[in-house]
Amino acid sequence: MSGNTNDLTSRINDIYGSLSKGQKLLAAYITDNYDKAVFLTAARLGEVVGVSESTVVRFAMHLGYKGYPEFQRALEEMVRNKLNSIQRMEVAYGRISQSKVLESVLQADQEKIKDTCEHLDEQTFELAVETILHAKHIYIVGIRSCAPLAAFMAFYFNLLFEHVTLLQTNSSSELFEQMVRISEEDVIIGISFPRYSMRTLKAMEFANNRSAKVITLTDSVHSPMNLYSSCNLIARSDMVSIVDSLVAPLSVINALIVALCMKKQSEVAATLETLEEIWGEYQVYENDEIDLIDDKIKMHFAGTGDTDE
Repeated sequence: MSGNTNDLTSRINDIYGSLSKGQKLLAAYITDNYDKAVFLTAARLGEVVGVSESTVVRFAMHLGYKGYPEFQRALEEMVRNKLNSIQRMEVAYGRISQSKVLESVLQADQEKIKDTCEHLDEQTFELAVETILHAKHIYIVGIRSCAPLAAFMAFYFNLLFEHVTLLQTNSSSELFEQMVRISEEDVIIGISFPRYSMRTLKAMEFANNRSAKVITLTDSVHSPMNLYSSCNLIARSDMVSIVDSLVAPLSVINALIVALCMKKQSEVAATLETLEEIWGEYQVYENDEIDLIDDKIKMHFAGTGDTDE
């Protein structure tokens, strides 16, 4: 079932004449208040409109959905990129009780990872791995709340590949300047979740116009990010919170890194061996610094227990 606004609206219009009085009340409320209806359970929606829960479920099925959950997912697609930050905050605070914030958030994150695992297409994932593996140059872009995801990916990709560019920008023009040499031998990975970044979308368009391979990591097949991509990795995110829940996208990135490491085991092992030597020589990690403390000094402090003022 398609989830776009025009499809759902046309379906309601097509069957409106055959609806019962209660179902017509539902149709009117949903048409005018779909941004609110999307967050209501079937029972709560019935309560708001003044009909029974069973009427709500029958209405959803009358529209052609298998049940209320599928109908609600269609509504989610309608509003996914329309809520502003204040609306997102109001909805989130209305759904989570103060005493169960930790439990509610962690449980919701678990569900998103599970949902992503069940629906992410394995062939698409393998295509992404092979595309990245054979690219001459890898560009990665993620802006605003997606910037940490892009930086995390770039950090590990730099251990695996020679030519990796993390696009960092405050304007579209700066993006294009960093991508000026992108070609059909290259790949760009765009990461964006609601509310979608126009600058990331422009980067996808720029790369596509220059025949580069385009991979997206986004939340839905209806995401505008997929307009310029032939390889779409779909990971569920939380749209009803002032804090974007991006644990599922991070898990997909982890899976990409592991899959690429397995394809490049010997090169990765050699790189890590070199890095370990460098980290040790230049005391990158704390235990390297501790190891360099003179043993006599450590024994002195251990024996005295006190120091002179």
